[in-house]
Amino acid sequence: MSRNATSSASPPSVKTPSHLSFPASTILACAMATLPLLLAGCQKQEAAAKKLPVMVRTETVAIANYAPRTSLTGAIAARTLNNLSFRVGGRVAERLVDVGQHVDQGAVLARIDPQEQEFDLRSAQADLDAAQAQLTQAAAAFERQKTLLARGYTTRRDYDAAEQASKVAQGSVDAAQSALANAKENLSFTELKAGAAGVITVRQVEAGQVVQAAQTVFTLAEDGDRDAVFNVEETLVAKTPAAPAVTITLLSDPQIKAMGKVREISPAVDPASGSIRVKVAIPDTPAGMP
Repeated sequence: MSRNATSSASPPSVKTPSHLSFPASTILACAMATLPLLLAGCQKQEAAAKKLPVMVRTETVAIANYAPRTSLTGAIAARTLNNLSFRVGGRVAERLVDVGQHVDQGAVLARIDPQEQEFDLRSAQADLDAAQAQLTQAAAAFERQKTLLARGYTTRRDYDAAEQASKVAQGSVDAAQSALANAKENLSFTELKAGAAGVITVRQVEAGQVVQAAQTVFTLAEDGDRDAVFNVEETLVAKTPAAPAVTITLLSDPQIKAMGKVREISPAVDPASGSIRVKVAIPDTPAGMP
């Protein structure tokens, strides 16, 4: 027995797109959030358009000799230092200057007691007077012998003796005159005078002290150009060119500057510091440099 079975199939369902709906308040909020982004983008573009160009400096490249700069500390010193001393010995009676004082050429710096030199002067003057008296007598005797010889009343021997005595007397007068000049000069040496204008840097005597001839009394730094003195390491001296450019600047006032030239390099190394003394001449030394 057969059965017919029939089945009914339902047609497939078709999905249609659906529309989403948002509230009006949500749409307005999105629009308000997008507006600041657009404004910010516009402001950045305007700022980029108004940005100023970057200023740069250019320089032409050139080949030059390179030498390292070295800074050293030294001292300004007078080029000429004079040790002043009396040429005669004696007791210092008066000291007229002190360290740091500027003196002119010919100024009296100190005096020693001139009693001994005054005695020598008087003695020399007396010797001269005696020699001149002898010369007067000898000259008169010679003139008499000359007259007598012409008349035949004297001998040639007496005439020659009178002539010789006159010459000896003249020699004694010359010697006495020289002694008198030396005595006057020694008296002038009792005053110690400056041989040049400058500044007293060292004083080694006081009034009442006895000094010997040629004993240093003062040290005078003469006016004029100055030197800059440096103690330089030996290795630095060996590596420095023959005529380096030197600029001198005062530590107390950097505005005062001068150009210098190496004038003297010590041939020996200082055993205490292990350095070499270098003197740099400062032509036309500025007035601000001591």
